[in-house]
Amino acid sequence: MTDLQDKTSGTNNDPYEEKTSSPAPSLTPSPTTFETDVKNAVKGAVDVLVSLQDPAGWWKGELETNVTMDAEDLLLREFLGVRTDEQTIGAAKWIRSQQREDGTWANFYGGPPELSTTIEAYVALRLAGDLPEADHMVRAQRFIQASGGIENSRVFTRIWLALFDLWPWSELPVIPAELMFLPHRVPLNIYDFACWARQTVVSLTIVSAHRPTHQLNFDVPELRSGVPAVREKSLTTWAGRFHALDRLGHVYERHPIRSLRRVALRRAENWIVERQEADGSWGGIQPPWVYSLIALRLQGYGLDHPVMQAGLRGLDDFTIDDERGRRIEACQSPVWDTALAVTALADAGLSREDPVLRAAARFLLSEEITVQGDWSLRRPELAPGGWAFEFENDSYPDIDDAAEVILALGRTAEPTKGADRRGIAWIEGMQCHDGGWAAFDVDNFQTLCRELPFCDFGELIDPPSADVTAHVLEALGPREHSTVAVHNGVAWLLRAQEDDGSWFGRWGANYIYGTGAALPGLVAAGVSTSNSAIRRGVAWLEAHQNADGGWGEDLRSYRDPAYRGRGASTPSQTAWALLGLLAAGERSESLELGIKYLVDTQKEDGSWDEPYFTGTGFPGDFYINYHLYRLVFPLMALGRYVSRGGGDG
Repeated sequence: MTDLQDKTSGTNNDPYEEKTSSPAPSLTPSPTTFETDVKNAVKGAVDVLVSLQDPAGWWKGELETNVTMDAEDLLLREFLGVRTDEQTIGAAKWIRSQQREDGTWANFYGGPPELSTTIEAYVALRLAGDLPEADHMVRAQRFIQASGGIENSRVFTRIWLALFDLWPWSELPVIPAELMFLPHRVPLNIYDFACWARQTVVSLTIVSAHRPTHQLNFDVPELRSGVPAVREKSLTTWAGRFHALDRLGHVYERHPIRSLRRVALRRAENWIVERQEADGSWGGIQPPWVYSLIALRLQGYGLDHPVMQAGLRGLDDFTIDDERGRRIEACQSPVWDTALAVTALADAGLSREDPVLRAAARFLLSEEITVQGDWSLRRPELAPGGWAFEFENDSYPDIDDAAEVILALGRTAEPTKGADRRGIAWIEGMQCHDGGWAAFDVDNFQTLCRELPFCDFGELIDPPSADVTAHVLEALGPREHSTVAVHNGVAWLLRAQEDDGSWFGRWGANYIYGTGAALPGLVAAGVSTSNSAIRRGVAWLEAHQNADGGWGEDLRSYRDPAYRGRGASTPSQTAWALLGLLAAGERSESLELGIKYLVDTQKEDGSWDEPYFTGTGFPGDFYINYHLYRLVFPLMALGRYVSRGGGDG
């Protein structure tokens, strides 16, 4: 049994039953000793973070997700005919290592079993040669059967199975290629979907039209329950109406207007090719990437075509292959990681002139986006600017990265040559009409997208979020020329506060992330630390501190309110809470105990352990363990504590 299996086994245990809602112990360390310990912790973290910098100036931590990435990579390669034994052995090793004692796979460390993830992992292992009667496969079968079988899995999982004739296309929702004809002002056009969903939907229109089947040398009857899942919805709901329309769609799919379908497929094909990034990806993320490769192959692109070759080469660059096994990063975060690392090191006391920071700034400046992307559809007069998440993601810069880069550049002496000014102008131009900021798009509010039959996994739209809006306020707040944008942003963020005083965290787990971002953002934008919203946010954080002095929140809080602010303490989530308390001017025992938690849990090499996932891709569905979070955020918190005079007694 691996350590991971041992720590994550079981399905119904509540590991936090007696770890939260307890009063923090009265532990008052010696001021002199504590001050020394904190400063030593800062020095150790600085040393390890600097050692991780690439000679080109950037940082990039591993971005860990769940095994569907690895299962789908094997299935993609099988479909394209490029799967090798070496790739299969490495991926199977990793997938097996993530299975728990109960036979299941989860979507995050310590999480509940997930049916679709378990099905995809099982099929990938069958592809790798694991026999269905093997003990670990039998345990998976039992869970799948008890959970309703393939019949109860998500649409995307059944699409993968249909590609290999393991599920009938006729029992999948239609994704009509004719969506490509809808003007951008008509509801449910492709631009009503968020950028990540838009690219996936366009490629799936081609896959759905072709309905291919690649035969395997096995079937998976052991994963079928024989009981159809209930998918009918009331016609009084939009979901029910769309399900009724889907039945008509199936009729049309049997006899489409061929000339219309050919034009639609060609339009989708061209749309995909035009948006391939320089690194071969689509959007720098796995879902549209794999579906785009399949779609183009179905459209007749050979494996020797430059677009296909670039796509496959790019996947290799997103692959980690080591003694633990072969695994795929769903995306990569060099710009984000570098911006956070610069801020952390500056908080820790590195000079603006330090060569480490200036090298990082030069990298960030080289990543400025200077071309228009899909965002310009709703902001055609707005000049390009800002930054993206990836090395090569020019089509989709995002507001969150742009805000963090502007904050980072402000902490170095490297001349920006106007990049920060252009970035600020772009961010302001991307403000939604209600005053908030989203991640990639502007005014992307079409909730009908969520009701479509093929959209049962992941967020489909990109409305404003508290964490992104807060990061923007933190970046723009001190700048006088941003008064109108900041005023509207502050008003939006104050309206977004939850009744209990917290803020929802869209891109990090969850209310701790949202609250830890909102407090610094509001204060930077000029809101007084005595404001009632600030005080309520502080009270919420202090009420959710764990008995060990740290903070943690289980990702189940996205669906179960019982987990709000509740979970095993982690370094990154503790740091987020501390950053909020520090911004609010707190000098409380709660703050001191949080700092002590970080000092006490630091490893000898200056880093921290964090097996728990604290990043969010799709709330409720897809989560991320950013391996650099465990280092940069604690360093920020400790550095700001020291610079404020904390620990001086």
